[in-house]
Amino acid sequence: MSAPAPSRPPRSGPSSTPSPVTGAVTTPAATPAATPAATPASGTAAATGTRGLDWRLRFAFLSVVWGFSFLFVKVGTEAFAPFQVAFGRVLFGALALLAVLLVRREALPRGARTWGHLTVAALLLNTAPFSLFAYAELSISSTLAGICNATSPLWGMALSLVALSEDRPTRRRFAGLGLGFLGVLTVLGAWQGFAGIDAKGTALALLASLCYPIGWIYVRRTLAGTPGSPVALTGAQLMVSTVQLAAVSALFTSAPTGFPLWPTLSVIALGALGTGMALQMQYGLVTEIGPTTAQMVTYFIPVIATTAGVLILGEQLHWNTPVGAVVVLAGAALTQARPRTPKPA
Repeated sequence: MSAPAPSRPPRSGPSSTPSPVTGAVTTPAATPAATPAATPASGTAAATGTRGLDWRLRFAFLSVVWGFSFLFVKVGTEAFAPFQVAFGRVLFGALALLAVLLVRREALPRGARTWGHLTVAALLLNTAPFSLFAYAELSISSTLAGICNATSPLWGMALSLVALSEDRPTRRRFAGLGLGFLGVLTVLGAWQGFAGIDAKGTALALLASLCYPIGWIYVRRTLAGTPGSPVALTGAQLMVSTVQLAAVSALFTSAPTGFPLWPTLSVIALGALGTGMALQMQYGLVTEIGPTTAQMVTYFIPVIATTAGVLILGEQLHWNTPVGAVVVLAGAALTQARPRTPKPA
């Protein structure tokens, strides 16, 4: 029996929360804590699977894994074409989540319409941004790629003002948008004429970060209310992305001549840890501590990415990069601020 057509999300309630690195989206109806139909065999059980470990340790793990993702991409592109790195990323991520679904004996989503929307979501949230980041890191540092990724909430706020009527602009959010893009100009050294910055690579990384909010808006309008846990929906989404990138890789790249140890391990870790295990852990955090606190991991990712790039890959770091990154994160935080709801008398 086909799943019911996904309904439009309500105008009130929590916003969808896109994963800042993996491209997974937790919609209000798909979040275990917000789903009336959630059963112990679905969202709730998945969320509690790792509760034996303190949430702060899991939060730190997510920050490190997602921060290291840009280093993994950089190392992976040393031996594999960008499309191949993206393909390996979604392949191992899909395998990790399918293993979780197998253990939980949970089925993938049903219905041609649902899979059609997941196909578009996979393109916008996985296939396109993962490929763009991989191509960007051929010419820019993993540090800069990680900071460009942090602009995603800024793009999201700008787009939501146009595409989502329920997201009303406020002076604080407009200030955050302006502050964030000022931070981007600081990172790029605009006063120096962007000297030393590869324009093409930087543009690709910024375009990749723009893909996430576009995909988030699409999912919010089409898949909110779709039956199934976040793990099942994301696993299906990654399966579709794997097929997409397998086709693209076959058409535009030649088969790898070898599988060097570190690039191969980097791609496996990028998918299995950063796109598989970390997602499972994130859903548990959202249920346990709420989406607002769980989403704060976004602001640690560029810090970890910068630290890893400088200490492990020996990437150069000029003063304007960390200063600009702080300004970007401050602006992103302002754009995510919500007006306080007055307490009933």
